[in-house]
Amino acid sequence: MPELPEVETIARELAPRVVGRTITGFKTDWPRAIKHPDLIAFAREVVGREVLDVARRAKWLVLSLSDRAVLAIQVKMTGQLFVVPPEIVGDRHVHHVFSLSDGMELRIRDTRKFGRLGLYRRDEAGRVLGSDEASELFAGHGPEPLDEAFTLRAFRDRTRARRGRLKPLLLDQSFLAGIGNIYADEALWRAQLHPLRSAASLRPADERRLYLAIREVLDEGIARRGSSIDSYTSLEGDGQMQESLDIYQRTGRPCPRCARPTRRIVLGARGTHFCSWCQRLPAEQRTPAVRRLLAAPGRRGASPGSGRRSGQRGSTKA
Repeated sequence: MPELPEVETIARELAPRVVGRTITGFKTDWPRAIKHPDLIAFAREVVGREVLDVARRAKWLVLSLSDRAVLAIQVKMTGQLFVVPPEIVGDRHVHHVFSLSDGMELRIRDTRKFGRLGLYRRDEAGRVLGSDEASELFAGHGPEPLDEAFTLRAFRDRTRARRGRLKPLLLDQSFLAGIGNIYADEALWRAQLHPLRSAASLRPADERRLYLAIREVLDEGIARRGSSIDSYTSLEGDGQMQESLDIYQRTGRPCPRCARPTRRIVLGARGTHFCSWCQRLPAEQRTPAVRRLLAAPGRRGASPGSGRRSGQRGSTKA
């Protein structure tokens, strides 16, 4: 699934193509993706609204529309956005089309149809309200890891309130917003922390390394326009971060730091990549259950960029 750097890239590249345009029409062949309101109300209420801004919250695209409306889009695993002339023929995986006042179309292509979109509104304080308008849409998400207000102290306070293992903790969107499998593995490798290590066991120096590693790898991912693994691409084409990943999908290949083979285990149904030498697990945390997990045979992973599935790549002319 696209993570913070990928969704941020989409938001930045979408903004100049749609901001200042008015939505003049909408059609879909997959109404199940619309989470709020119902299809008829969505199609009626989104038309006639001007796009004022495009931003990101966690792994969501947030398009601010006129009259305090908000179009929220979650691309999920295979969602791709394109802004193209209407005469360009799309394929059967283009499921949602917004017509724009400049004659272009905003199209959402989604081969596996896991993406979601909804039309919400902001209150006078600027908060995006959920479907019941009694709570915020993103109330369950943690802070943005790249926000200036998210300091090392704030990170330490959140980490010290947790007892779980580091890898599942980083994937928990209520802990931090936007981090997924790729950047969790990369951050832990950079911080030299084992994915099975307990958050409660971190020392202040460990916390600092992890905090800096998270921010550094996310910043680098944005600068390189994301990791184009499997189906992710943005409006200006593929990203380049997959060429710079140090540990993710490098099973069996030399660790860039110590040259020992990269390990892979399955943790919470997610492939987890690490170096058992650079990212040592404290002896007291090697419980029988952990030893069994570490002893389980790992499947050899694909090298970065080789995991793309045929038929999932989208053309910039979709």
